[in-house]
Amino acid sequence: MARTYRVSTYGCQMNEHDSERIAGLLEADGLEAAPDDVVADVVVLNTCCIRENADNRLYGNLGHLKSVKEANPGMEIVVAGCLAQKDRDDIQARAPHVDVVVGTHNVGRTVDLLHRSRTEGPITEILDAMDEDHAAFPTALPTKRELPYAAWLTIQIGCDNSCAFCIVPSVRGEEISRTLDDVVGEARTLAADGVTEVTLLGQNVNSYGRDLTLAARKQGDDVKIRPLFADLLRQVASVDGIRRVRYTSPHPKDLRTETIAAMAETPEVCDHLHLPLQSGSDRVLAAMHRGYTADRYLERLRRARTEIPDLAVTTDIIVGFPGETDADFARTLEVAAEAEYDSAYTFIFSPREGTEAAEMVDDFVPSDVVAERFERLKQVVERSALRRHEARVGRIEEVLVEGPSRKDPAVLTGRTAQNKLVHFASEPIRPGSYATVEVTAAAPHHLRGFLVDVTHTAQHKTRIPVAAG
Repeated sequence: MARTYRVSTYGCQMNEHDSERIAGLLEADGLEAAPDDVVADVVVLNTCCIRENADNRLYGNLGHLKSVKEANPGMEIVVAGCLAQKDRDDIQARAPHVDVVVGTHNVGRTVDLLHRSRTEGPITEILDAMDEDHAAFPTALPTKRELPYAAWLTIQIGCDNSCAFCIVPSVRGEEISRTLDDVVGEARTLAADGVTEVTLLGQNVNSYGRDLTLAARKQGDDVKIRPLFADLLRQVASVDGIRRVRYTSPHPKDLRTETIAAMAETPEVCDHLHLPLQSGSDRVLAAMHRGYTADRYLERLRRARTEIPDLAVTTDIIVGFPGETDADFARTLEVAAEAEYDSAYTFIFSPREGTEAAEMVDDFVPSDVVAERFERLKQVVERSALRRHEARVGRIEEVLVEGPSRKDPAVLTGRTAQNKLVHFASEPIRPGSYATVEVTAAAPHHLRGFLVDVTHTAQHKTRIPVAAG
């Protein structure tokens, strides 16, 4: 009987993609995914460290797994991801029953380290940057995708920004871009495997290629410094079989006219822009080191909506950044209302050790004040989300079918190009197919409707693909 594994993922899309790679490596080593009711032989916790509760969640889970491992001595435990990169040797010091701790730069070493730990004992291997001996880009690894018809496509890792609240540069390193040909080559491999929707991933995707062009200039090549990201959008969209291209997340200071033009002129690039605001106060934005003002942000947003009339816009906003006053927060509410977001990810500030904001202890906002502000912001965002959704009632929308609703298996769910979740009554349709739906009702977080027609039947395969590297 084959040994089994289970990968639990916390955090962002980059972590989700890393988990797919780890699962692919484990299956290539002969393991099988463990059924829900089975104790897995190998348990992988792929961690995030953006917020403080990530630490509590990891060590709480490790505490539970200690007793499980005592009852199942053959179990192996791996801790990977950003928290592994940050805490390093502390993990095995606090949880000696962990077999392997592997960082963000050497995901491809996960299985090798497991094999070594069986004879050498617990291993921690954390690299401060990727090197040639550990795969210049781990996208060349086997990947077990969660969805056969949709795929993450990493175009860049790391971040060169210095946002005061963010620990990502410490755990993901400096910006490194894949070559354009490499990315397009992987898109072709994915399309050949039946993938029709790709999401381009990076910590700051619209700065893609900056390092490549700077390196080329240092070598004396006469190359344009940008806009490589706009070129990349067009080329990935031109791959035969790719019907939708998404990307996340861009930085407002780097949102260029060329990127907006590529979105407007390329039908395959989805009319959805996730543009993190973080705060509407210029004073707070400066303290965060965001590199733009609220007016500059809104001006770029207006330009995007002018060029792309059916554009859906989502955002990230932090409530309670150190020193945020009532006036600062009032400005955030004003900007959020003017931006008329389709939805927003709202976060309560969480100090992360090693960031500038974590040192601003004297300026921390009281928790009761933050909680009250959080609820007020939520109301503003949900009002605009409902208005924008109600404007879609009566329209015919094409959705990518995801399968039965979790709450009502008789209802199917799908997503529009604007990333709107749509619930609709229908006979079973193979997930990954495309269908048109007439929208009949709206809520702040979803739409409802009925099936009009199936426009494309999914043709995806089921094998584990190996990305072009």
